[in-house]
Amino acid sequence: MTRDYDLIILGSGPAGFACAMQATKFDKKALIIEANEENLGGSWINTGTVPSKALRETAKNIYSYTSKFGDFHEKKPYERFKMRDVLKYKDKVLANENNEIKKNLIKNNVHTSRGFGKIIDANTIEITDHLGSQREVTADYILVSTGAQPKPPESFKVDHNKVHDINSILNMQHIPRRISIVGGNIQSIEFATIFASLGTKVTILNENADFLSYIDYEIRDEFQKVLDLLKISLVNGVKIQNVSKNELRNCTEIRYTKAETDELMVLETEVMLYFGGRIPNSKNIGLEALGVEMDEQGYIKVNKNHKTNVDSIYAAGDVVGFPALASVSFSQGRIAACDMFGIPSSELSVNIPFGIYSIPEIASIGLTEKEAIKQGFDVTVGRSYYNNLTKADISKNRIGLLKLVFETKTFKLLGVHICGEEACELIHIGQSVLFYNGDIRFFIQNVMNYPTYSEAYKVAAFNGVNRVYKAGAKYKDLLNK
Repeated sequence: MTRDYDLIILGSGPAGFACAMQATKFDKKALIIEANEENLGGSWINTGTVPSKALRETAKNIYSYTSKFGDFHEKKPYERFKMRDVLKYKDKVLANENNEIKKNLIKNNVHTSRGFGKIIDANTIEITDHLGSQREVTADYILVSTGAQPKPPESFKVDHNKVHDINSILNMQHIPRRISIVGGNIQSIEFATIFASLGTKVTILNENADFLSYIDYEIRDEFQKVLDLLKISLVNGVKIQNVSKNELRNCTEIRYTKAETDELMVLETEVMLYFGGRIPNSKNIGLEALGVEMDEQGYIKVNKNHKTNVDSIYAAGDVVGFPALASVSFSQGRIAACDMFGIPSSELSVNIPFGIYSIPEIASIGLTEKEAIKQGFDVTVGRSYYNNLTKADISKNRIGLLKLVFETKTFKLLGVHICGEEACELIHIGQSVLFYNGDIRFFIQNVMNYPTYSEAYKVAAFNGVNRVYKAGAKYKDLLNK
């Protein structure tokens, strides 16, 4: 049976975009259906990854300049800059990225259609455009990459005026003097350091009992120095009761209780930023009627090649749940396209780098020290603190730690954990060594440019060897093995 397309994709985020690009390399005809009337790229380009990192870059540069040249305490950034000026760079980046997506889709002859796509049967999509017109298109395969959206709070409303979410915070008209961030996820950490770098007084109200519990404990301790330096207050284990406007004091009041006590607390703030959970965009697109399996939260169940229980339907990206990273979604889309058309594809490595784009960054890959011990490894660690690196001294980025976790007898690298400037770039050096089952002697035997942050690997490796030998002099036997 001849169909309109080889592949139809619901959603133009990283998974959908990568799947379309890969399919065209196999000379397949692909159509992307995008519900956003104006922009392609989903939250990846428009409200999530790219815009938040662009805002971070602006805040980081402002903080770097003011902290280096001494006028930070004389005049706060929010007194010197308008939010609209701060966001100009973000707007330019978004315009460039949107143009780049369009250019790549056109160059690779990927068709696009604006409107809402609903699956009618295993090979048919009904498209309803923004004027209400409907048409049906068919394909051999369908990829669902519709992403996820913020979960609404239960005890208050996001009004996009005094109470913001990720969709509205990036369009604020001024830099607030005080902001309270509700939530304990990655975005909470990133935006806390962004606004603190702009001089804003920041409070994080974390609804979880602990903060960054999945991070190596020493990296978390190092990041606490960042919170202290930026004067970010952190309150764990809170439950928000309500949020209201105090007209008399011209502020927003957040009422909350703490887990260990039922005492009611009141926090006055100018602006509140809410980061709750996420809801997969899997409802009302025809999956239930077709019998596509989902979990209790609505995330689509897939196999290692991202095929659902319906042979012609695949899913990738945030709509399938963890890890819900743009970097992973690109690979998921590629793997799905390869499986659809019978092209061999390598599986994703079990070691996926994890990055938090705070100021400075946090990055991790492999086992933490506690995880390695729990799995039965005889573990030694090597540490390199940024305040001992010439590059960090020159750049005035002295808070930071690179930690290597390795097996004591074989020196095999088990994990790398970093808090500090360029952590999300540096982690890929450790990723390469892990992928090839290498050991820390790689960092000792190879020359690294000086001065660089990469030198931290060499310092940490020597530090680890010193711990094994209880001294710093005997490397001959080690290097000859």
